Amino acid sequence: MTGGTPKPPSAVLFACGMNAVRSPMAAAITRHLFPHTVYVASAGVREGQPDGFVTAVMEEIGIDVSAHQPHTFEDLADTSFDVVISLAPEAHHKALELTRTMAFDAEYWPTEDPTVVSGTRDQRLHAYRRVRDLLMQRIKQRFGWQPPPSG
Repeated sequence: MTGGTPKPPSAVLFACGMNAVRSPMAAAITRHLFPHTVYVASAGVREGQPDGFVTAVMEEIGIDVSAHQPHTFEDLADTSFDVVISLAPEAHHKALELTRTMAFDAEYWPTEDPTVVSGTRDQRLHAYRRVRDLLMQRIKQRFGWQPPPSG
């Protein structure tokens, strides 16, 4: 970044523990904010299961993630990323290991795991919304998102 607004990378990977909650949310938000300009993928250290709460809170903001199937780093078809953003400690360790053989910037954005929140459905959804909204804010700030001109 050279003074002014940051530029989005051309290819970004979001990573978390199981590619079921945080990384698919971040990837979907980035695709939504930067359509046709940024190649986006997500992966986990381990393969998780699709999470209905993720689908619900993303639908609230008009983003459909219902087709997402969790997968691991090893499942990635393309590994040419400018930046890998890890949202969980274990994913960051994996990303740092990969920097030994691949050239990309590794960033760590500590992000709470909403799956550990218990309580009513509304309390659990609130935790997922907090994560979604935090990711939206971080992505907009990090990649210099600007609203499209109204007209």
